[in-house]
Amino acid sequence: MEGVLLGFSIVLIIIGIGLLSAVLLPRDTTRQIQVGLTPTIYYITNPLLMVVLVAEIDLRALVGVYAPAALATAVVAGGVYALVSWLVLKRPAAQTAVGAMSSSYVNAGNIGLPIALYAVGSSVPAVSVLVTQLLVIAPVYLTLFGLLSRQAGSAQPRLARTILRSVANPVTVGTALGAVLALADFTPPEVLWTPLEMLGQASIPLLLFAFGLSLATQRPFRDRAQLPDIVWGSVVKLALMPAAAWLLGDLAFGLQGAELFGVVAMAALPTAQNVYLFSSQFKLPNLLVRDIVFSSAVLSLPVILVVALLLGP
Repeated sequence: MEGVLLGFSIVLIIIGIGLLSAVLLPRDTTRQIQVGLTPTIYYITNPLLMVVLVAEIDLRALVGVYAPAALATAVVAGGVYALVSWLVLKRPAAQTAVGAMSSSYVNAGNIGLPIALYAVGSSVPAVSVLVTQLLVIAPVYLTLFGLLSRQAGSAQPRLARTILRSVANPVTVGTALGAVLALADFTPPEVLWTPLEMLGQASIPLLLFAFGLSLATQRPFRDRAQLPDIVWGSVVKLALMPAAAWLLGDLAFGLQGAELFGVVAMAALPTAQNVYLFSSQFKLPNLLVRDIVFSSAVLSLPVILVVALLLGP
């Protein structure tokens, strides 16, 4: 339980600091901070975080059952959300796409890592999800986001260029570079590695702080027309996704004990704030993303506690 509580405490406190800062600072200053933080996180700190994180793990330990289980679970959750959004709620493609990613892309970094370390006894479940998301799931969604953004914008760059820029985004490039360093078992000299680690480790708190700032300027659940989407996305994220992980882990991958708990606990994590960053970067509807991130962050703690009681080693 300690890992569960620690991970959520970190998230809520830093988001609260961002919210408090937005309340106390002048509105123009808050806006300037937000404008500067988003590209800084997207292009610099997030990619460096993935370089240093992935470079220091044993990738061979990740390609067993954790990564395939994480991928299968995300596909099920995102696919079920998209079907209902498209066929039942009749939402446009852009809103369906960001909602699907919000329902299936988990916060495996600042929440998942403490839970994996303290509750499972290994960082492998969380890092497996991180690598799977950033090397497989994120490029697929970002390619789709790029295509949808291209359709909505006035400028129409070539299709191949749009896809290339979406797949070769900074975070994916950073993850791939970290994987190369891990496979080569090579660590750059300390004089170079230490400043890269410092910048990378700043990514998570900056991202949470920026999310807290956004809560002051954009009140959660203000668009009542999107309440069905928010409720459906939260149900998929917090109920359907961990249930799918439990069934897939048990029946398809034969997991038991700590391994099964690790897979289900990672699936029950709240939506990653990166989804909000990605949707903002591509100028797609992000109010839905922000509200699912917020609701899942608030409600996922009891869900993970129940998972820990049922499956915890």
